[in-house]
Amino acid sequence: MKNPFDTRWPRSLVVLNKEWIDCHRCPRLVAWREEVAKTKRRAYRDEEYWGRPVPSFGDPAARLVIVGLAPGAHGANRTGRMFTGDRSGEFLYRALYENGFANQPQSASKDDGLMLTDAFITAPVRCVPPDNKPERQEVLNCRPMFQKELGLLEQTKVVVALGGFGWGEYLSYLQQIGKVKSRAAFSFGHNKLYRTYEGGPLLLGCYHPSQQNTSTGKLTAEMLRELFARARKLIEGIE
Repeated sequence: MKNPFDTRWPRSLVVLNKEWIDCHRCPRLVAWREEVAKTKRRAYRDEEYWGRPVPSFGDPAARLVIVGLAPGAHGANRTGRMFTGDRSGEFLYRALYENGFANQPQSASKDDGLMLTDAFITAPVRCVPPDNKPERQEVLNCRPMFQKELGLLEQTKVVVALGGFGWGEYLSYLQQIGKVKSRAAFSFGHNKLYRTYEGGPLLLGCYHPSQQNTSTGKLTAEMLRELFARARKLIEGIE
């Protein structure tokens, strides 16, 4: 498979994500990600699944950092790239493209030429969890590397949390580095905006572009496009 690391990445970011890819800390997740990669979905039966922890994706000098949840079973766990190869990615990358953060609206595979500019996508959990629900200890096992990565993204001005899980994990990072005392003061909601601490990045909530949310209309393409339009204004200091 293609090298998963962006050529723009500094060595520190590459080393961290290599460590993540080699991780076997969570027996349940290791077994599940490998089982999914072995059995496959019929539509992808001739493809080689990634079946490992999925690295981050994007511009290391990004002012916009997007925090998801975990890889999709037949999306990122198959393709090896965040939000790639499933309906969630279709929604997300189209909205990023429409706001100048991506060079194309499609995200089918690591070989499709997609590049992000001024945007970086990460997730607190890097292995696909059964039913999209990681257990508490699995989250804690991933947390040190997730928090270390956030510290390496030095240009961050706006963090968009896709769902309450990513929202909470980002706030846990701010607690860890002593920037906020409690997460209770920051309630998640779509398009909710907080200045978490003086001089720090803004935190913007967004419903996760899961198939459940997009198929029911809880999150529409227009809502997602407008949210990233707002994020663009925020990083440019217009709003």
